[in-house]
Amino acid sequence: MRRAIGFRGVLAFSSVLPLAGCTGDLSALDPAGPFAAAIADLWWLMLAGGAAIFLLVLGLFLLVLFRPGSGRRISPSRWIWVGGVVFPLVTLVALIGHGLIRGEYILNLRIGGDPVEVEARGSMWHWEFRYADGARASRGVLHIPVGRTVVVTATSEDVIHSFWAPRLGGKIDAIPGHAATVRILADRPGIYGGICSEYCGTGHDGMRFEVHAHPAEAYEAVLAGLSGEREAAR
Repeated sequence: MRRAIGFRGVLAFSSVLPLAGCTGDLSALDPAGPFAAAIADLWWLMLAGGAAIFLLVLGLFLLVLFRPGSGRRISPSRWIWVGGVVFPLVTLVALIGHGLIRGEYILNLRIGGDPVEVEARGSMWHWEFRYADGARASRGVLHIPVGRTVVVTATSEDVIHSFWAPRLGGKIDAIPGHAATVRILADRPGIYGGICSEYCGTGHDGMRFEVHAHPAEAYEAVLAGLSGEREAAR
């Protein structure tokens, strides 16, 4: 009885363990907005495709292992064309096509009404966010409205950083002297984690920030209460 319970416990643990990293404050597989959901869907599709290819190759391997000579019914040229050209080509075209469709969806500024523009300025080792043409700023916390696309323009004051709020959208490198944009969108209020995903020095591990998603009325009130650039930087 104890052995049976132990085996079942190990089996349950082993089945849950691979999914343990699919949730959490920094998990791209636990989206809180449509842009992040599109990226997560693409990841799951690629995982399913990779698993199908792996099982197919494993099945062929086992077939040859336990039934030697079974593959001789198919000519070598057909193995090459079907297994080395047709199958990879169809799989890659399907994945690329779906990826392009998801990418166009993320770039659609019509989602969520008029976009909100924010500047994310990275420096060793913190993030500063500027709103309304720099008239307002916050450090370590990005405030956004729920249900509206936020266009984040990432820049850097020193080395290359990378802005990423995994549950809200994709990531973009912040390069000195260059401005790059990424779109994020939250479909419900909450506090979401963000990190610098590019190693930038000894303080990289602590270069985190939070994204606070507010309802429309609360967002305007929070924005009005923010200090200017100089006060926020202190």
